[in-house]
Amino acid sequence: MNERDWILLKTLAEERKITRTAECLYISQPAITYRLRMLERELGTTLAIRTPIGVILTPQGEYLAEYSREMLLRLTKTKEHLASFEKQVKGPLRIGSSAIFANHELPQLLQGFMQQYPKVEILLKTGRSMQVNRYLVREEVSVAIIRGEYDWQDEKRLLFEEPVCLVSKTPVIMEDLPSLPRIVYDTDSSLQATVDEWWRKRFAKPSKESMVVDSMDTCKRMVMQNLGWAILPSIGLSELDKLYVQPLYWQNKEPFVRRTWICCGSYALELPTVRAFIEYATACFKDKARPSLQAPVSMLADSGQDEKKPPRKERPRRHPSIRAGRE
Repeated sequence: MNERDWILLKTLAEERKITRTAECLYISQPAITYRLRMLERELGTTLAIRTPIGVILTPQGEYLAEYSREMLLRLTKTKEHLASFEKQVKGPLRIGSSAIFANHELPQLLQGFMQQYPKVEILLKTGRSMQVNRYLVREEVSVAIIRGEYDWQDEKRLLFEEPVCLVSKTPVIMEDLPSLPRIVYDTDSSLQATVDEWWRKRFAKPSKESMVVDSMDTCKRMVMQNLGWAILPSIGLSELDKLYVQPLYWQNKEPFVRRTWICCGSYALELPTVRAFIEYATACFKDKARPSLQAPVSMLADSGQDEKKPPRKERPRRHPSIRAGRE
């Protein structure tokens, strides 16, 4: 077996179809079938069974697919360490990133980094923060950008924090929320749990959930059509959305914030490429604008900073949401 066989088996295990595997690897279906037969003959066992709906890996095939994943990971790590011997910032850089960070911040971050270090090869995996954290624990990535609070004992640096906000198309009073339709952003479990905790401490009854969506952009677009209100982190909000945005506060008057971290294992920090990326990312967000956590005067009572409820005529003003990482 060689690297091409490992890639074939890993891809087949992920796609479960010969056609999709062929498309991913840019090779013909007969070539994949032929190589599978050669491997089965070489190893003396059946690796996969074709069915009308796809491919089923045998226990031997599953074992070999996992072996292939491990060998490809070892090969990539070997290339990383070989590049580190020259003390130059070059070679593969395996990054795991929260999907929402990858959407709003990562492209410009990588562009600047690659301009400074053109010999680096970026290998990127995105997903929800819980999934990215697993990538890091399993050493499938060298460095991870994670949103929320996860237990990590090695290198961990705060990139930025941003307010979590009440977002609506028209002005709303905080005390009216339980009776108004809510659009739930089905987000990472850590943020969802914190939002639920904030709600329980603020209100005696559940919210009136009318929609549940798994995309922040979809949630925001529903709000823009005045179909309900939502609770969203400010990273995805813009002045162009023309929405009413109220930063949320806890009962102790502390702002409700969402933190973004960059993490890596102690072994990875010894790699020049990883160290350079962490230093570059940290410096970029250190120099950028932070979101304002201070609400306008008309919003103070609704944010938990004053016990008195303002007259209804003092509706919150529409104002821009300044999010972390945007200049």
